[in-house]
Amino acid sequence: MGTHVIKMPDIGEGIAEVELSQWHVKVGDLVVEDQVLADVMTDKAMVDIPSPVHGKVIALGGQPGEVMAVGSVLISIEVEGAGNLKESAAPAPVKEAPVAPKVEAAVESKPAAAAAPRPAAVCQGPMVAREANERPLASPAVRKHALDLGIQLRLVRGTGPAGRVLHEDLETYLAQGQSNASAPAAAAYAQRNDEEQIQVIGMRRKIAQRMQDATQRAAHFSYVEEIDVTAIEELRAHLNEKHGASRGKLTLLPFLVRALVVALRDFPQMNARYDDEAQVITRLGAVHVGVATQSDVGLMVPVVRHAEARSLWDSAAEISRLANAARNGKASRDELSGSTITLTSLGALGGIVSTPVLNLPEVAIVGVNKIVERPMVVKGQVVIRKMMNLSSSFDHRVVDGMDAALFIQAIRGLLEQPATLFVE
Repeated sequence: MGTHVIKMPDIGEGIAEVELSQWHVKVGDLVVEDQVLADVMTDKAMVDIPSPVHGKVIALGGQPGEVMAVGSVLISIEVEGAGNLKESAAPAPVKEAPVAPKVEAAVESKPAAAAAPRPAAVCQGPMVAREANERPLASPAVRKHALDLGIQLRLVRGTGPAGRVLHEDLETYLAQGQSNASAPAAAAYAQRNDEEQIQVIGMRRKIAQRMQDATQRAAHFSYVEEIDVTAIEELRAHLNEKHGASRGKLTLLPFLVRALVVALRDFPQMNARYDDEAQVITRLGAVHVGVATQSDVGLMVPVVRHAEARSLWDSAAEISRLANAARNGKASRDELSGSTITLTSLGALGGIVSTPVLNLPEVAIVGVNKIVERPMVVKGQVVIRKMMNLSSSFDHRVVDGMDAALFIQAIRGLLEQPATLFVE
């Protein structure tokens, strides 16, 4: 028997250190070649570290949340044969992903066997038997929901990425009759003194750092304008009825992307990046629209590249593809970087007004609020119209207030007269 030491690989792009986000194995586990051992977080994305060998885990090189230098010892694996008695000479291969994949479990046969790994984090059956001190993956909202329902989260089977417990899993648990029917009512009025500490690591730490950096470095100001979207909603409904079956359904987002593209022709200063250290503003001809997307591990911004060259359906298909890739943990680092302006929307939960935070080094972000029907005065008559606010933020170091207002007014005009979106 020998020991195979795997060092933190060089992921490229000049990265000297990464954050260890999550272990998928523990000491004593049997692993097979290509099985994911750990997730590490770079500046741009989560990266899987697979095993290059079959063997048994005998030592882990760090704890989740620890920042590790490239080349430091990540994990030690006991292997068979004299050929693996030294440290890995080459970096372990990596697979790009913005969220952690499902956990690959140890096989129960010997490492040399050809058996395939089976999932360990997702147990078959109505409930999961975890250790009393084991903390299952779940968002704060899910944890609160479980407490309100009187459910012990460690007993719930998680179906999300890496075995993450979702709201749907709680409903499934209840439907299977595993919880005490009186627990929800009792929990609603019972006195509580519990506390929960959540370590800020991985994607959540990266989001926190970027949001803090953006608010500290950029001179944010926001501008809010209401838009009558009745006409464009009618156009969208008409196009979906006529072409939806063959080309796919259109949401409002591809129309907004098109409006950005057209408006930016007259306001190129919005499609820019500001290097505040070099004191250089770079205006770009290509419009790479970042579309803020919520995933189980936090906010991500996949990028619709060259939106200026895309049709409505092309944009819609790319937005859908990127959103699904981000949520499913399959978006690459390239798909999560390089945006020149960002579009953010919470859909039906968009509220009335928001103050989005800039996606540095960009200088503009356009926020979409929900559509509501309201009585409006049109040509002296009170009529019901579909209204929506745009809540947008700008970097006042680069963008003047008047220019920001004119830019949003240009978008408003395009959306309220949707034919102008396609007039060249």
